[in-house]
Amino acid sequence: MDNCIFCKIASHQIPGKILYEDDVCMAFLDLSQTTNGHTLVIPKKHYQHVLDVDQETLGHMMSVVQRVACQIEEKMNTKGFNIVSNMNEVAGQSVHHFHIHIIPRYQTDDPFHIQYTDRSGDVDLETIYQQIID
Repeated sequence: MDNCIFCKIASHQIPGKILYEDDVCMAFLDLSQTTNGHTLVIPKKHYQHVLDVDQETLGHMMSVVQRVACQIEEKMNTKGFNIVSNMNEVAGQSVHHFHIHIIPRYQTDDPFHIQYTDRSGDVDLETIYQQIID
């Protein structure tokens, strides 16, 4: 895609701080650096989001996520990670080229937060379950 910034990074038209690269994907530091070491893993081929990616590419990318996270953990002394992929604007996807965030965590009170809401008292789990499997 001509205007896709990640396609331009993948093809080396614009520079990136690349931590890993092979024929299928690459990992590079995110400019935002939500936390130190915040890295994106992208396929070199353009896919809009996770539902578009073939299984072989997706599996390979997850192995690269694990490899790069291990490297970051070793070099940056992290205490944990958030591994996140957003799909579409409603979920926070701002670049429409599939990517997986590796967000290193160093302490429980750092500025990055994901908040999961407990709605268990407000929903009928059986109804939701049946809707998904039917």
